[in-house]
Amino acid sequence: MRKILILPVLGLLALTGCEGMSGTGRTTATGAGLGAATGAIVGSFSGNAGWGALAGAGVGAAGGYLVGRSRESQRDAYNQGYQAGSSR
Repeated sequence: MRKILILPVLGLLALTGCEGMSGTGRTTATGAGLGAATGAIVGSFSGNAGWGALAGAGVGAAGGYLVGRSRESQRDAYNQGYQAGSSR
């Protein structure tokens, strides 16, 4: 019964924790979370889920950061082109 009450509260806290973050920060955090979960699963097959989660979180965070920066640069290039086109 206690787990049933704790899980929704933790989920709600996780969702509200990303409210003020930038797009890159959100993709970095999402990548770290997904990487940690995947790393823990893969690491559990070798008997070391903790190290797998740690390595997965690092790789996921790096990938999420790169994706976030790429999205920001695409958005900035689009906005710059839009501004240049609308000023004519």
